Formats: sequence, structure tokens, C-alpha cells
Amino acid sequence: MVIHRINWRIIYSDPSHGPWNMAVDEAILESAGNGLVPPTLRLYAWEPACLSLGMAQLYSEVNYAALAERGWHLVRRPTGGRAILHTGELTYSICGLQTEHHLSGGVLESYRVISAALLEALRLLGVEAVSNEIPDPGRSSPNNGQSKARKEIDPVCFTEPSNYEITAGGKKLIGSAQARRGNAVLQHGSVPLTGDLRRIVQVLNYPDDPARQSAAMRITDRAATVEQLLGKKVSWQEAAKAMQRAFEKMLRLELEIGELSAAEISRAAELVEQKYDNPEWTARI
Repeated sequence: MVIHRINWRIIYSDPSHGPWNMAVDEAILESAGNGLVPPTLRLYAWEPACLSLGMAQLYSEVNYAALAERGWHLVRRPTGGRAILHTGELTYSICGLQTEHHLSGGVLESYRVISAALLEALRLLGVEAVSNEIPDPGRSSPNNGQSKARKEIDPVCFTEPSNYEITAGGKKLIGSAQARRGNAVLQHGSVPLTGDLRRIVQVLNYPDDPARQSAAMRITDRAATVEQLLGKKVSWQEAAKAMQRAFEKMLRLELEIGELSAAEISRAAELVEQKYDNPEWTARI
């Protein structure tokens, strides 16, 4: 039997600061939506560490003085969800038309398809994980850019998995979010490879120290890194190669290594200035 494979672009990006990473994701989303580029899987990292807020998350939840003291950056994502501290992780993003086979069928269906590839990537690294399927999707639906209500008090993303997000050993391992703009889809997510996930509470506001300590304990109980699960470090390069192999296998893709187009680079630079590195835009909510 002949297996027909679909051509996607894969981009291995150098580590960069938060505003650039989010601007690039949106620039690719626009290019894909205009039919200028094939569906794209991008793999990247953050330097320096960066706190990202969901599109509708309150800026008042951020302890900006603590962020500045540590030299960490702040950015607001184009997708929904809650706060993530990006450091020591592999981040993936997928952009393509909603009519593309693997991204069609609505938010939940595309989450399910992409989750299969994420699970395979973890399996290749030695992590046995599962896709979190909640019987009532309305109880905890995927984080998408159209979310208007903040259903959770806890500002931290990794304290509770949403539908089709990835858990291992009962702990959340991959946090993802999705946005749909016109006829295009962006999904991106974080795979914590190493480090202390509790550090995020140092740069968020809580009523008092006991509340901060309680938040740190919830993270310990509910989230994990790949290193914690395997008892050994996994490099970014190793994780990225596993991700490429998994997407090729599970989605039957032919991933062609590519780079950002000149138009995407130019558009990303505009978005950094207009939105992602603009304090007024970041603090607008």
C-alpha cells in the first residue's frame, strides 16, 4: 500500500527573547493564512527566561519588580490560557490553514490529532505519557484565543491539564494553547525539559506568602519536567529531533527543513514593535 505523505515546513529556530518568539509565531500564522507558506512546525527556545501571559490574563497578576530583578522578560501570547515561565524547555508551534487535514474539524479535534504526535515524541524520549481526555469538554476546554472568561483563580498554566493536553505519572507535562484567525490556526505549547517549575510563583502576585507557598506545592503535585520523569537530562536537540520524527510518523508528514521568509522576518519585526515588546499592549488588561 502506498502511503501518501503531506509536505510541511519545519523550522529550527535559535533561542530568542519572548517578544520575538511570539511575533514569529503570529507572522507565520499570517503567512499560512494567506497561502504563502506550507503548514509549518517550528521548534524553539527562550533566552533569557520569559514569563508569558495568556491573551486575556490580567497584567495585575504579574510581579513586575520581581521579574526585573531576575532579568526575566515578559510577553503576552496571542493565545489563551494562563502564565508559563519559559526556560529549560522545548517550545513547538504549528501554523496552517483550517482546511489542512490535520488542523480541520475544530479545536478539540485538532488538539487530539496533534496530541498523538506529542505523545509519540515523548515515547521516543522514554516518557510514557497519556492524553488528558475530559468526559465533559465544557468543564475544561483547550485554551484558545477566543476565551473571554477566566475560569480558574490560579494564574499558573501547569497546575491543571485541559482536554487533550499531555500528562505523565498523573502530572501535566505539556501545556498547549490555540488561536484561530480567519482561516488559519496557530497552536503552540511548552515541553519543560529541566529546572524548577515552582520558580514561576516568584514573579506572580499572591495575597500573602502562605498563598504563594500553596501555589508552589500545587505545581509540585501537578506538574513535572522530562528530567524529573526520566531521572536524567534530555537536551533540547534530542527533544527536537524526537518531535520531528514523531510528527513525521504520526501525521504522515514529509517535513522539509526551512527558514523564515524575508516577509515573515519583516512582519515579525513589526509585530515586536507594535505588540509584543510594547508595554502598553502587554499591560492592556
